[in-house]
Amino acid sequence: MNIHTPEREQLPDRSEAEAALNVLRAWARQASEAEILALDPSVARLLPQTGLNYPSLSRSYPQDFVVDAAYRDSLPDLQNGPSSLIRGSRQQIQHVGISNFRLPIRFHTRDSGDLTLETSITGTVSLEADKKGINMSRIMRSFYAHSERTFSFEVMEAALDGYKSDLDSFDARIQMRFSFPMKVESLRSGLSGYQYYDIALELVETGGVRQKIMHLDYVYSSTCPCSLELSEHARAMRGQLATPHSQRSVARISVQLDRESDCLWFEDLIDACRRAVPTETQVMVKREDEQAFAELNAANPIFVEDAARLFCEQLQADHRIADFRVVASHQESLHSHDAVSILIQGETFASGSLDPKLFSTLVHPG
Repeated sequence: MNIHTPEREQLPDRSEAEAALNVLRAWARQASEAEILALDPSVARLLPQTGLNYPSLSRSYPQDFVVDAAYRDSLPDLQNGPSSLIRGSRQQIQHVGISNFRLPIRFHTRDSGDLTLETSITGTVSLEADKKGINMSRIMRSFYAHSERTFSFEVMEAALDGYKSDLDSFDARIQMRFSFPMKVESLRSGLSGYQYYDIALELVETGGVRQKIMHLDYVYSSTCPCSLELSEHARAMRGQLATPHSQRSVARISVQLDRESDCLWFEDLIDACRRAVPTETQVMVKREDEQAFAELNAANPIFVEDAARLFCEQLQADHRIADFRVVASHQESLHSHDAVSILIQGETFASGSLDPKLFSTLVHPG
């Protein structure tokens, strides 16, 4: 049988492929192993009767192997494959990318100093319905290209532009999380120590519009006003010693920055929180500081509703801040549950649904 056909544009059909395979197998039955391997080692995979279908592979790492352009082009890339490889619904994905890859990033402080902080980065892009996936390493490469520069939102925008262009995406998001140290003086003893603030920065682009967002977790003590009054009532009416309950509390402050305004320093937002609720937890404490802290709490009793509104008041007063959200959690020492509040101004943080784990992420064990 002659299965050869003149050159033509049309590919062989299934019957022609089966005929070619039968001819190959008939030839292999009378050919030697050397002849089969000389023809093409991959032929052995089609001929299990020869015993050659399991290739003899090298077990030594090829340390001197160098990848050239031709070899690189031959590498399979399933993630960037055709739309025919898509599994599940052909639906747009709003965000796909990588989370928690870490870099040392240099930050400029308000007092003109520099700090290099370990920073956890999340980078995502949108994925159109007809695209299989993205090359996620390009996101990392975009960040590494800018990692030696002192941080600014302009640096974040350059990194976002880079991987958005590389991945041919419309929408994108960057989030950077780190712990920011500030030296804090004790209340009366003159000691000082470092307070660490969990901060996250976001650059979000949706529909060609970019938003700059800063998140800050502020940890403070909240003394219950009701418990304070009841304690004082017991002292006054019955001569009974009683203490009001207070507890470690956390407010997560999220602010959208006005693009036309001056820089909002991390320290500026921290100072605003201290003005709103001055009972920040302490770092270095002697007896006189502990007494002062008890007096400070008594001077600033606070319900969780009060906390939300006091933070709101300070945020509204800063022209550099547009939309914002305050999430407060008073992690009760009286109750076996927590008291929580959420206050939102503007559309940026508006949502009808809550992350089921939102309040559990506000626990700061110290």
